[in-house]
Order: sequence, then structure tokens, then C-alpha cells
Amino acid sequence: MDQQWPEGPNADPGAARERYNADMRASQAAVRNLFRVELSIAHMGLAITIIASVFVGVVWSPRTGGIIAGAFAALFVVALAVAILVGRRGRYAVRAAYKFTFGWANWITP
Repeated sequence: MDQQWPEGPNADPGAARERYNADMRASQAAVRNLFRVELSIAHMGLAITIIASVFVGVVWSPRTGGIIAGAFAALFVVALAVAILVGRRGRYAVRAAYKFTFGWANWITP
């Protein structure tokens, strides 16, 4: 099978692979920076979730507030399972799941 390189027939496959790997590392670093969350921001997300659940429970119905709280609890459990499956253990897995579940507050805080 003849490979087609953008540089033409005299391209160096090793150099092309290294460029690809460097681009992939840069892309992955950008995604990690996008989703990097401080623990205090996750605490704020938890507080907002609790306040919203209580507010919805008082205004509409306790069942609806419970559904919102249950959805976030289920998301935390799924995130914890994923963190354990990828190799994190103990408090590091809990912290990763906590930051994933409530880190969305980073997008609404200045």
C-alpha cells in the first residue's frame, strides 16, 4: 500500500509521526486545561446544586428537588466508577469524581 504524504513522495515518515504526536500532546494539554478545576470551585458547584434542589423542592415539589439531587448523586457515582476503572484509588478517585460532578461551576464564576 502506497502512503500519500502531504509533503510528497520524499517525506520522512518518522518526522510526520513526530509532528502528529506533538500535535496530539498539545491538543490533549488544551483539553486538560479546559477541564482543570480547583476544589473550591467544585465546592461552589455543590452549594449551588444544594440550593437549587432545595429551592425547586420548595417551589414545585419535594419530588422534583429530590430528582435533581438524585441526578447529581448518580453522576457522582458514575464518575467515581470511571475514576476507579482508570486506575485512581481512594481519596484521589473521590476527588476526581467530585471535581467532575461539580466542577461545572467554573464556567459560571468569574
